[in-house]
Amino acid sequence: MIDIMMLNKECGRGEEYAKDSNTCLQEWENYTAQIASQIQHLSVKEAAVQMISEQNWLDRSQLKSCDQMGILVEIGDICFIEFGRAFVYEAGYQHFGLVVSKCNGKALVIPMTSNTNTYEQAYDEVDNPHGKKHLIRIGQIPGLHRPSVLFLNDAKYINTARIISVKAHIASDSELFKNIMRRMLECIFYPM
Repeated sequence: MIDIMMLNKECGRGEEYAKDSNTCLQEWENYTAQIASQIQHLSVKEAAVQMISEQNWLDRSQLKSCDQMGILVEIGDICFIEFGRAFVYEAGYQHFGLVVSKCNGKALVIPMTSNTNTYEQAYDEVDNPHGKKHLIRIGQIPGLHRPSVLFLNDAKYINTARIISVKAHIASDSELFKNIMRRMLECIFYPM
């Protein structure tokens, strides 16, 4: 277990390189041992997702935006995104997400899934009026393989360098996009 208090006290000054701090090096060894132990208990798929995420961070964390990789993103794009590590009930690792706004190299994205169970639970005015209102069905968008649902309560700004690729698009002047924006604002600012 990492001694977080000691690490903050001993290594939090930022005056020297980690390689020159015995405390920092020792805590790094503890950390990597914990990660190695954890990965051994994961499925191959789960371990691969974590390692891909770490590699994406190594490759992209110093970039200011996806423009530096030649990826041009527009509002309404559905992108494959590296969300990184996540806590329970957060979108993490590699997921699709809808870009609903852009500001200064960042994008406001709504994570999404094509999970059938989640799709069935989503609120729909006609088909599922008692469904979960933080989920919105968007159907099968051209360019995607299955019907999808957005996690409105998981909308967040990200550095666009997290965007791996653009897969599909919803026109920002379409009724679907306008409904998504309305529902997102309701979910975030006027939750039921």
